[in-house]
Formats: sequence, structure tokens, C-alpha cells
Amino acid sequence: MTVFSGSCHCGGITIALASDQKPAEMRIGRCGCTFCRRHGARTMGDPVGSVEFRGNANRYQFGLGITDYLLCPKCGAYVGAIMEDEGRIIGIVNVNSLDIRDSFDPAPPLHHYDGEDVEHRRKRRRKFWMKATLIA
Repeated sequence: MTVFSGSCHCGGITIALASDQKPAEMRIGRCGCTFCRRHGARTMGDPVGSVEFRGNANRYQFGLGITDYLLCPKCGAYVGAIMEDEGRIIGIVNVNSLDIRDSFDPAPPLHHYDGEDVEHRRKRRRKFWMKATLIA
């Protein structure tokens, strides 16, 4: 596994993404919800990888209320999201927060998930999200 590092703008939240994939192989996407669009988020998960967020993150929920979107309380940067699922925490990282951010497509496919219920959202995320840890 290669560990890719990153952080929020001010460095208050650090990120360690562990993946066997090369950046060019990583599946990057953009969510069409208003939150992600307003933050310019490009996100990715690696089901066989993991992500660790370290620092004091504000958690924001909306929509179905099953996901914690992680924001730095000082600089406001959106670094990723986590969700409890089947007794574990899974998540995604906003690749804009990684040091290798320029390695990724600047305009990956835009996905719209409107109309998903909790069951369908969890099922979709189990395929693409990864083991996640948040250490305050």
C-alpha cells in the first residue's frame, strides 16, 4: 500500500489515504448535490484501501442524515465524508485535499443521487467507499 498524504487548507486536519492504486487508476467522481457542487468536491474511495482523518473536524449532516461531512472548523475546507455501516466506519476523501490533487481529472463525471433511499445509498457506497478512521 502507498500512503498519500493531504490536509485541509490550514493543516488542522491531516489525511492519510492508503491505496494500492496509482492515482491514474483511482475512480474519481463529482456528486451533483448542492453541498458537493458548492465545495467543488472531487471524491474517491478505494474499497480495499483506507483513509485516516486526524484532527478536530466539524461534522455536517443533511439529506438522509446518514453521512458526516468533515469540515475544518478553522479554514472551512471539506476534506471527506464518513458513514457508519454494518458496525464499521466507511468513507471517501475529497482529492482536492490531497497533496497529489493535480494528478486527478479536473472535471470527473458528475453523478446525481437524488431519489435514493437509505438502503440504496448504503448499498452503492459499500461498493466504492473504504475503511475510514477519524482521530480527534
